[in-house]
Amino acid sequence: MKPFTFIGRITMDFVNSMGSMVIFFSLAFINIFRRKQIQEIVNQIYYIGATSSLIVMLVGLFTGMVLGLQLFYTLVKFGSVGALGSAVSLSLIRELGPVLTAIMITARAGSGMTAEIGILRISEQIDALYTMRVNPVRYLVSPRIAASIISFPLLTAFFDIVGILGGYVTGVLLLGTNVGTYFYRVQSSLDMVDVRGGFIKSIVFAVIVSCICCFQGYFCHMRTDGYGSKSVGLATISAVVLSCIMILVADYVVTSFLM
Repeated sequence: MKPFTFIGRITMDFVNSMGSMVIFFSLAFINIFRRKQIQEIVNQIYYIGATSSLIVMLVGLFTGMVLGLQLFYTLVKFGSVGALGSAVSLSLIRELGPVLTAIMITARAGSGMTAEIGILRISEQIDALYTMRVNPVRYLVSPRIAASIISFPLLTAFFDIVGILGGYVTGVLLLGTNVGTYFYRVQSSLDMVDVRGGFIKSIVFAVIVSCICCFQGYFCHMRTDGYGSKSVGLATISAVVLSCIMILVADYVVTSFLM
């Protein structure tokens, strides 16, 4: 019975955590639409979006260049080099753009959100907000979720554009593919359905990343494997790892519904 007991305990803990996150997100999402949130949302858009734009575009550039290089030599074997633009653009907009953008923002801004809220928790500043009759979820969590929902699609668009240009650099400038054919294939192969699907994924990833990172930081004092500053570090690690896993799981689920 011990293996079944272990599996049951893990399942119950997982269901309990997911339920807590859903309630936590619901409370935070409702408070997004309260007054006096605009300034804090703008500040978080700068922190999550603007400060992450450089690393996102850099990763997008080299992702597009690698795609162009790999797909060129693959398509040469089938005599379909002209389809390079289609392959690069569809790969980026449908899959790689939303997923890699979300992972980069998780590593860059998600870990910072968890650490910041966790430090506020262990230093009892969140308890002080309760004392002053300030809702900590509304003040700390809601602006971050709203900023993530706004920033993720915009950064995904930047990633896609720069990635397509990276494929152009490799395929056209370095390997000699016809420039007109490349951009014609990009334009003709993309439909609004593909773009819309990529943005839907980015919004789903924004909700997942912001909710997990804020949740882990907000409740880091309840961890049983550490306390104080150690709990903040463990919460940050858990937030990044769990966010990356859930991004890949959600990518499959959303793709299955969009196909």
